Amino acid sequence: MFAKVNMERWSSRIGFILATIGSAVGIGNVWRFSSVVGQNGGGAYLIPYLLACFLFAVPLMVLELSAGRYFHGAVVSTFSGLGRRMNIVGWFVVGVISLILSYYLVITGWTFAYSWFSLSGTEITFSSFSSSPSPILFFILSVLITGLIVSLGVKKGIERLTTILIPFVFILLAGMAIYATTLSGYQEGMAYLFTPDFSVLFSPFIWSAALGQSFFSLSVGQGILLTYGAYTSESINIFRASLIITLADIGASILAGLVIFPVVFTFGLAPTAGAELAFTTLPRAFEVMPFGQLFGLAFFVLLFFAALTSAVSMLEVPTASVMEATRWNRRKTIGVLIAIILLVGIPSALSYSSVDFRFQGIRWLDVMDDTIGTMGLIMTAILTSVSFSWFLDAPRFREVLNGSSLVYRMIRPLARYVIPPVLVIALGFRVVRNIPAWHLLPGTPQPGIATLVLLTSVLLGTLIVSTLIACRFWGCRWNPWRR
Repeated sequence: MFAKVNMERWSSRIGFILATIGSAVGIGNVWRFSSVVGQNGGGAYLIPYLLACFLFAVPLMVLELSAGRYFHGAVVSTFSGLGRRMNIVGWFVVGVISLILSYYLVITGWTFAYSWFSLSGTEITFSSFSSSPSPILFFILSVLITGLIVSLGVKKGIERLTTILIPFVFILLAGMAIYATTLSGYQEGMAYLFTPDFSVLFSPFIWSAALGQSFFSLSVGQGILLTYGAYTSESINIFRASLIITLADIGASILAGLVIFPVVFTFGLAPTAGAELAFTTLPRAFEVMPFGQLFGLAFFVLLFFAALTSAVSMLEVPTASVMEATRWNRRKTIGVLIAIILLVGIPSALSYSSVDFRFQGIRWLDVMDDTIGTMGLIMTAILTSVSFSWFLDAPRFREVLNGSSLVYRMIRPLARYVIPPVLVIALGFRVVRNIPAWHLLPGTPQPGIATLVLLTSVLLGTLIVSTLIACRFWGCRWNPWRR
């Protein structure tokens, strides 16, 4: 069915944990978390957010990492371990994360550009930047850098990068948070972040927002954890590692809030803004605050490093699956995938450039975020949870979880009976009410329902058909209709 490739292993437990933290800690922890907190009642949002992390995201994280280690294969072959026809689900997950990566790297390019502007002392507004050809150039550079890192392999590329960058990201966050205590708006920012308004807890929107943030930030349901789990040795306690990863991710989000909200309230900015806050209003504040140029450089370098580690983890998902299906080496696989991602991502890069590429009046990147990045992510999380909780019988499920009866009793009921219905409800809210709670780019205009449904159907339908054809005629020796 699939030729098992000689899969690398993480060199150590700390290497695995730092790499997985790198997949989790991204730009969503910095501007997205602060924006969602601002849009959902400040400190009150932390209650559903923490519940969503530990009741929904952590169980699915444990299940994915454990399944990846048990089946010891890439995403597609791991799903194939549940049954021959589950190949389709595996390729669907690979396709969705690849499409998300195609526009995520555009945003990574923005952070790269602003890091360069801050280092060189160049003052530029986001409107000036996005109305020039520069976003296209920095998108291409981000794709090439990400591809180069992944081409070096698991140990020499991904693990080495995250071992260096993740501690540096936390050092930067901690240093900036300490500096933020000197700003006049520090007390007001802390009150906003930690003082809850319990009345907003009765709104379903805040719970949907918390669920979206926890799933997007912790990389669950995206195939990343299945892939990283395959590189994990039996000696690692998956449940304990998942708790460490989750706490680190939550800590990064809280630290980002400790950095951003004091600046916001010191200079009278809007806490509800997302990308606009990061690339438009905060740079203006950096210009007038003490040591602002240094603070701005640290902020955008932080954003770039966080985005890069997440992008690397996303690219590893299709890389591992294509290598396994085609028996290509890593460099050839990366070359093909980079070419595809450049081709697919160019419309998103063009939408925030002088070309201003739009679909029915909405920038293409925003459309992608609203469809693939939002609904696609919910669908892959549902499919992952259902697949591994319903297609494995109880003895095998316990074996996947390494025989732990306590973890088994916690994970299986949640993955079977709680997580899928909650995600289906979230998907329903997203379609019926057009709730922007799961977006990577908060505050952007939303396509209408008709456009949303039509475009999502076309994109996902094309995705499924293309992966089926690719696997049927491109070396994947399987037939989904043959028992």
